[in-house]
Amino acid sequence: MGILSGNPKEEPMHYGEVFSVWQSSMAAKSMISCYQAYINHAGDKDLKKILGDLIDQAKLEAKEFDAILTDNGVAPSPMLPDRPEAKLEDIPVGARFADAEISFAISVDASIGLTACSQAMGQSIREDIAALFAKYHLTKAAFGLRILQMNKEKGWLIPPPLQIKRPDLVHA
Repeated sequence: MGILSGNPKEEPMHYGEVFSVWQSSMAAKSMISCYQAYINHAGDKDLKKILGDLIDQAKLEAKEFDAILTDNGVAPSPMLPDRPEAKLEDIPVGARFADAEISFAISVDASIGLTACSQAMGQSIREDIAALFAKYHLTKAAFGLRILQMNKEKGWLIPPPLQIKRPDLVHA
């Protein structure tokens, strides 16, 4: 089978894999910075807990993606500096994100992350890279469920129009 046989970690990455890993590293680093700012704006303790867990997950992802890039001779994206802590009361009301807004934003991030992981898994020919994205896909799905449950409990979920009255089925 040639260069694509044996240990996957010794196989070369193709350009799509390189880009997906690099882009995912950059996205994780961006999330760390963004979610640190969201923690400063959040008032709800459950939301702050999820944000902290998301930051920990993003740090793990950035570390693992950067290790793959470095091992394959690709320079990873730079890490953004940590944001300083701020007191919620010091942020003017008009400039502050509401808890529901933060929750909506992290819901969107989880959804986009699922799609990105699926695409990276589908294009990967190295099993280790596909498996890493599969692991993160499951993690993002679990976070999405936690966020959905929190949105329902807090009354932050704005559902789309619901079909309350169902039309009668015609039997042909």
